[in-house]
Amino acid sequence: MNDSQIIELYWNRDESAIGETDKKYGPYCFSVARRILTSQEDAEECVSDTWFRAWHSMPPQRPSRLRAFLGKITRNLSFDRYRADTAEKRGGRELPLALSELEPCVAGTVSVESHLEQQELEASIGRFLRSLPDRERNVFLRRYFYVESTKDIARQYGLKEGNVLVILSRTRTKLRKHLEQEGYVI
Repeated sequence: MNDSQIIELYWNRDESAIGETDKKYGPYCFSVARRILTSQEDAEECVSDTWFRAWHSMPPQRPSRLRAFLGKITRNLSFDRYRADTAEKRGGRELPLALSELEPCVAGTVSVESHLEQQELEASIGRFLRSLPDRERNVFLRRYFYVESTKDIARQYGLKEGNVLVILSRTRTKLRKHLEQEGYVI
């Protein structure tokens, strides 16, 4: 079943939408959750919560890319679960490492007080990402949005892990310069 048919099931409030979504995107959403969470059960629960959230989001939303829509929901739910599970203690997974790598770029902006300023920051980062070549953007997103290991990213793109680390380092430097040019204090 294609994405538009699945979305139509949601819009028609047809409960088979959840089964079709799970069949097509279950493994993908589970892999997103599993990269963030240490527990398989927690990852499975986040995927189930993703279907629940999708059910309540469509309508009114009609996502243009269902995979990205579901991946973002799963990612956000997984981060929420991760924060709840590790309020004081951080585990040895990729998330703490990925966040620490980004800290020098956005450390001065994560405490943005108003919702409007946060939206402006998100828009600025979005402009930056759209300005990048495809491979550089995808490597950056896989690391910092999907929290994939540098080893997995290297394998995906046929690169050495050192090349991925260099791409990420250079992209973080570019992001920092971009944000400074846009008036953000780093």
